[in-house]
Amino acid sequence: MSQHRHPGAPSRAGAVPALPDLPEATVARLPEYLRALHHLAETGHETVSSEGLAAAAGVNSAKLRKDLSHLGSYGTRGVGYDVGLLIEQIESVLGLTQRRAVALVGVGNLGHALAGYAGFASRSFRIAALFDADPSRVGEEINGLVVRHIDELPRIAVEEQLAIGVIATPAGAAQAVADQLVAVGVTSILNFAPCVLAVPDGVDVRKVDLAIELQILSFHEHRKASLTALPGTGPSTLTTLAGGAPTTDPQEAIGT
Repeated sequence: MSQHRHPGAPSRAGAVPALPDLPEATVARLPEYLRALHHLAETGHETVSSEGLAAAAGVNSAKLRKDLSHLGSYGTRGVGYDVGLLIEQIESVLGLTQRRAVALVGVGNLGHALAGYAGFASRSFRIAALFDADPSRVGEEINGLVVRHIDELPRIAVEEQLAIGVIATPAGAAQAVADQLVAVGVTSILNFAPCVLAVPDGVDVRKVDLAIELQILSFHEHRKASLTALPGTGPSTLTTLAGGAPTTDPQEAIGT
């Protein structure tokens, strides 16, 4: 997990606070725990058992307890976890105790939707600047922000102290945009373009590809349909063995 201090971030004795060396899988689950904890807090819960929090986050309780042990949080036997304290611990580890300025590049249909998403502000992120290379979009106002030309990125990166870049451009433009973001000091990028970005060491990229997610769901649909159809296969149906040889005997095919 890489760590990057924003130039404008406060510092204690000039040092970045030490963070636990968390497994990437744990880091990926912490936001789910945080979402569940905020819901619990909003509904008046002061404590929560590991089983209750695991169910709310969609993981098993053993995995949750192991994840939280990395933070030094073990809960209290018979009581569970203090919801407020655990929120503070996770927000601290995720760096959410300061609001991070985000640049959004590409204000097509997806970019418009992202620019108007209210959930960013409630999770310590501020859309600070919108950029596009299309002259017809430059000057447009979206959710109180004026779209700037991408050529203004170096100046605005300094003025707004941009910490994170979001790419919502067509695939063909994404690499050039990533290069521009890296050139102005942005080392964390969220990429919605359907392509793989080449970035230097020390730059973290998270890719969101909705088509890939749908293809994965399609696989599961296909698999469920195959399993449902299996009992109805007749004795004459050809079944391919693991070694590739066909057989007309279903019992032989499954090794019985």
